[in-house]
Amino acid sequence: MLAALGMFVFDTTTLPFDGRSRKRDWRNEKTERFGARPASQFTGPGDDKITLKGTIVAEVAGTYSSLETLAQMADEGEALPLLDGLGNNLGTFTIDSLDEDAANLIDDGRARATSFTIELSRVA
Repeated sequence: MLAALGMFVFDTTTLPFDGRSRKRDWRNEKTERFGARPASQFTGPGDDKITLKGTIVAEVAGTYSSLETLAQMADEGEALPLLDGLGNNLGTFTIDSLDEDAANLIDDGRARATSFTIELSRVA
C-alpha cells in the first residue's frame, strides 16, 4: 500500500503514484510600524496541500476505473483521512482536482498510458 484516502487504497492494482509533494504554510500577520520593520504575529497554521503524481499503464499497473472512483469521491465533497504507506495519519483532506493526460492511443481510442495528478487540501 502506498497510501489510503478514506477507503480508497493506492497500490499497484488501483492507482500507483510515483511522486508525492506536500506544501505547508503558517500564517504570520504583519502590522506596519513607523521607522521600524513591520511587527509580526503568529496566527496559526495555514494551507496544507498534497499533490500525488503517477502513471497508469493498464498492462503493467493500475486501472482506469480507479480514476473514475476518485472522481466520484470528489463529487461527493467529503473530507477523508489520508494515511501514508506506514499507516501514519496525515490529516483529513478533500480532493481539489484530478488531472489526466492520456498518451500512446491505440486504434480504438484507448490510451496505453495515462498520467495523472491529484491535488488534495487539508481541512480542519
